[in-house]
Amino acid sequence: MPNSPDAPQPPAPSALLAAAADTERHVSRLGWDQPPRLFALVRTALLREREPALLDQLAEADDEGFTAVEQEGLPRTADLESLLGRVSWPEDVEGVALAVERIVVPPEAERDLPQDPAAATDRLAAHPDRKDVRLLAACLRDGEQICLLRQRDHDSDDAVAIGKDIAPGLTAALAMTLKD
Repeated sequence: MPNSPDAPQPPAPSALLAAAADTERHVSRLGWDQPPRLFALVRTALLREREPALLDQLAEADDEGFTAVEQEGLPRTADLESLLGRVSWPEDVEGVALAVERIVVPPEAERDLPQDPAAATDRLAAHPDRKDVRLLAACLRDGEQICLLRQRDHDSDDAVAIGKDIAPGLTAALAMTLKD
């Protein structure tokens, strides 16, 4: 039965969720096995004003929403937390998003791991129950946070999990990059 005009409509996603979902789809189009990717979230209206060369690319974007601007040249490092600890943003950047791939294993797989980090990683990567996932964590200066999770085994836009508590450590580290 079609929706009647008087039927309640689901709430529109927040500007952060809309930007995070768009960014996650953008990253997913390039496939798996990508390095971490960092994005500044800037009001679309501000980009239209300051970057007229982008007007065609922003034609259908909501001025009240955010546009993700990739920060190219992110150094490759195994210590992502340390890298994030050195990142800061200008005032015009209202939010930030980070896409990162991880291996997820059952808790018992983490017992009796070798002390050597490389050997431990190799053992976890070879575990038969491992799952490859991509997280896209995003947050705003006002404290709003969201995380999206895509599994390689279920790689479709309609199978992306969305929640605030999916990767709380990652979203907290990301939020710290926005602090003065």
